[in-house]
Amino acid sequence: MLKQLIDWYSGVLDQWGFWAVGLLMTIESTFLPIPSEVIVPPAAYKAWSGGGLEFFGARYSGWPAEILLVVIAALGSWLGAALMYWVSRLAGRPLVLCYGKYFLISREKVEGAENWAAHYGAFGIFAARLLPVVRHLIGIPAGIVRMNFLSYSLYTLAGAATWSAVLCWLGVKVGGQISKGEMHKVTFSLLAFLVIVGAIYYFFVHRHMAKKS
Repeated sequence: MLKQLIDWYSGVLDQWGFWAVGLLMTIESTFLPIPSEVIVPPAAYKAWSGGGLEFFGARYSGWPAEILLVVIAALGSWLGAALMYWVSRLAGRPLVLCYGKYFLISREKVEGAENWAAHYGAFGIFAARLLPVVRHLIGIPAGIVRMNFLSYSLYTLAGAATWSAVLCWLGVKVGGQISKGEMHKVTFSLLAFLVIVGAIYYFFVHRHMAKKS
């Protein structure tokens, strides 16, 4: 099944290129949190390794492609985050709490995101883009409290670009190790990445989201 998914995504990248990354990153920032960790790294390696990615009829590879990939991934994240913001702002807290469960957004998740936002303030918008779970939820409290949309957008773009750059680097590094058959290095790189992200999530997200509102 994993091989089938990899082959499917590779085919999607061959056909749609950067557009596929942008669309998937948009979805990733909404109520259907497709992990960005499985979107950006394969695309980054494909671009870096010489395969290139399609964009407006041209195929880009090498460093220009990786920079473009970060930009498009960040814009896709912003678009999904903007959608979450405006839906929450226009609907209001009561409707979000009432109907969110039908879109995989439970009351507990909303209140957890509110705890996060209350603790970290505006900087939490930037930090949220670097962390799992809270990444696709942070637009809800921002919209409910009617945070300035320009500020929200700037923090979102900055955080999304930083995270996309990290994933791009990881994709190139791990992809290069795989192509050389250095599987022990692949295992070490992925484990180190997971441990770091897991520790950051636990200390900076889980504890605050678990608090009672």
